[in-house]
Amino acid sequence: MRTFRHVPAPAGVALVLALALAACGRAEDGGSAVLPDPVGSWTVESLTTGGRTLHAPDTARLTIGPDQVKGNYGCNGFSAAAAFSGTSAVTVTPGATSLMACADMEFETAFAKLFRGRLTIDRGPDRLTLKTADGSTIAMTSTPAEPDAPLTTTHWTVEALVSAGTAASLPAGAAGKAQFTIAADSSVSGSLGCNRFSAKATVEGSSVVFGPLTSTRMACEGPVGEVERTLTGLFGSGPLTAKVEGRTLTLTASDGKGLVAKAASAAE
Repeated sequence: MRTFRHVPAPAGVALVLALALAACGRAEDGGSAVLPDPVGSWTVESLTTGGRTLHAPDTARLTIGPDQVKGNYGCNGFSAAAAFSGTSAVTVTPGATSLMACADMEFETAFAKLFRGRLTIDRGPDRLTLKTADGSTIAMTSTPAEPDAPLTTTHWTVEALVSAGTAASLPAGAAGKAQFTIAADSSVSGSLGCNRFSAKATVEGSSVVFGPLTSTRMACEGPVGEVERTLTGLFGSGPLTAKVEGRTLTLTASDGKGLVAKAASAAE
């Protein structure tokens, strides 16, 4: 019977083998270290439900904390409580949400329906997928969303008015008519929905204070007139807190009243 002697591998080959085995061990034992923590900021890419895929608008996003989630369904903002089971599942309890009538209500409604209850978590490099009990999914990426529009030099169109934490879309007769721009030199110009106006603004961090408004003097009735009176009062109410998310601006007064505006796209 033949016998075989153990022949040591050359030093270089032995080193390569050792590194390969070590890499395999890390992939098996510590591979989860490279996977993302669910806690963080996520851009929603799509939903799959009922055999269909719904692609998300640019503003759909989640900011997941240890016990709370804040986000945007694509138009309406919302908050929710979150209870994690390690990194494999999370139970979501919806909280407050704004109530605007939005252009893509199909996506909004589906997102709100899926993002509740117990969701299992699948993680991959730069990706997170939440799955419902019936197999529907919310696919997300940690790739940064569209950069926030600058507060100044952006043409803003008012889409909703805020009262007591609830945003309501402008009535049909006034939609798209109230617009304004804060220029680089802090001058403000635009339309209150009926009359043109101008003013000066003081911007310090997230605080915006509008100076006295100068406007044309057309008589404005109906929904346009109501919106104009509300905006005139808001702009003259003192410091407003500005928050920009993507192409959406919220200006809020200390009493909770405010507005939601959308930035014009490059094509506009």
